[in-house]
Amino acid sequence: MSAAPDPRTERRDAEPAPPGLTDLAGSPFRIDRDRIAASPFFARLGGVTQVVSAGGSGLLHNRLTHSLKVAQVARAIAERITGAEDSRELVAKLGGCDPDVAEAAALGHDLGHPPFGHLGEQVLDRIARHRYGLADGFEGNAQTFRIVTTTEVGGPTPVGLNLTAAARAALLKYPWARLHFPDPHPARMRVPPRGAGEPDGAPGTGSSKFSAYSTELDDLVQARAPFTGRVEHWQQTVEASVMDMADDIAYAIHDLQDFHRIGVLQHASVATELGQWLARVGELAELSEAQLRSADRKPGRSLELLRRRMHAKDSWIVDDDAFAQAVARVRAELVDDLLASPFDGSIEAEQALAAFSARWSARLVDGVLVTPAPSTRTGHVTLRPAQWHEVQVLKFVHRRFVLLRADLALHQRGQANVLASLVDALDAWLADRDEASRLPRRLHDLVEVAGAEYASLARRAPDLLVGATGEPVEGTDAVRGLARGRAVVDFVASLTDNQAVRMLDAIEGRTAQPWSESFVL
Repeated sequence: MSAAPDPRTERRDAEPAPPGLTDLAGSPFRIDRDRIAASPFFARLGGVTQVVSAGGSGLLHNRLTHSLKVAQVARAIAERITGAEDSRELVAKLGGCDPDVAEAAALGHDLGHPPFGHLGEQVLDRIARHRYGLADGFEGNAQTFRIVTTTEVGGPTPVGLNLTAAARAALLKYPWARLHFPDPHPARMRVPPRGAGEPDGAPGTGSSKFSAYSTELDDLVQARAPFTGRVEHWQQTVEASVMDMADDIAYAIHDLQDFHRIGVLQHASVATELGQWLARVGELAELSEAQLRSADRKPGRSLELLRRRMHAKDSWIVDDDAFAQAVARVRAELVDDLLASPFDGSIEAEQALAAFSARWSARLVDGVLVTPAPSTRTGHVTLRPAQWHEVQVLKFVHRRFVLLRADLALHQRGQANVLASLVDALDAWLADRDEASRLPRRLHDLVEVAGAEYASLARRAPDLLVGATGEPVEGTDAVRGLARGRAVVDFVASLTDNQAVRMLDAIEGRTAQPWSESFVL
């Protein structure tokens, strides 16, 4: 009598035999990993900004090199928790953790990132909601899930990569939709999961983070089915939690390396901020929130605001002593050690960077643990308090001394204009009956795909078709308008940074060279 099939290995569609040429491994989960790595959407990440454009220097991480490092950390975590006696049984009870699934999810977690990284995500979300009335807007995680289930056509089935249920579920970092699913929505929980709450200053817009659009809800339900009764409906699977943790660790370490390398992360400013907070911790604690915010550029005050924000959002783990120790450790190992000597390209400087990365990677991975009943603010795979606080401080340094720089803001405003103008130009082309037949083939195909999807939703789940302001969308023309908007956003999101810039130049007549790049995406 043959054993029952493992529901974690189930794929959405039956596949023709023999398997595709990219299926070089016998393990179904290794096949998932290989399909993601072979996807052109994965290759394009080499041309997508991580924080700022690498400018061809190769010195800064892009989304591809970031994904490779996340995969490296994810596999290490997965092997650690499945091999340790104190966590192996719990991991199995929660639904399992295959290192190939964790690695596949890590490789694929950024497939949906548009040109110019998180900036592009924000711009396309505004355009999707305000211009096209798409209540789902745009979200990089949801776009990733849409790619692997719908818009990637290079797999063995007509739509998507046909990944196993476990791999698809591992990509669901935020396993809910923006507004509609599930019911009750996690946003209404007393302490919502991280990302489920609405963005500050944008009431009524739904969750700030989510992993599926309305068009992919059936795929979400099918992917999560093997984990019913093992994890809560709003919780990540263990493999998704591993991917999420690995992403946090890689982000906390490697982006700081980048900006030290190019001279952006300056010793004096970081040392002053951390040092002043340590020296004046009692005095800063006495200040009101208004006093801190009115002069948040004064050394130590931004860090004090972080401490208070952690108390407000993460009371399940925050501890003032652990926070102070984390600040002291980051000051000693990042500021007094790594940043004390400017990066000059020497062997000594490169070795210092490598040692910093290796030391912190090992420390943070050593701090990983699996818990049976985590806070709603974290997954089953989390960090011990010391390492959790250290990650928060490392991420603070990155945000405060890189992301908030005025020169980066200037650069990003130009990138935002590129994306908005490109959407305008493509939309006008779609509306031009005389030229519609000469659309880029990829855009034409995406219009057809989205048209079929939204027409299907109108028939079987019309309650999911609501505009950005919550009003029902009715009528053939209105439904087609939603589909057209989704297709344009899908197309722009599939470009690299340079493709977006060059295509806009070509459409607006700012280049004498004909557009010759074939659209593989």
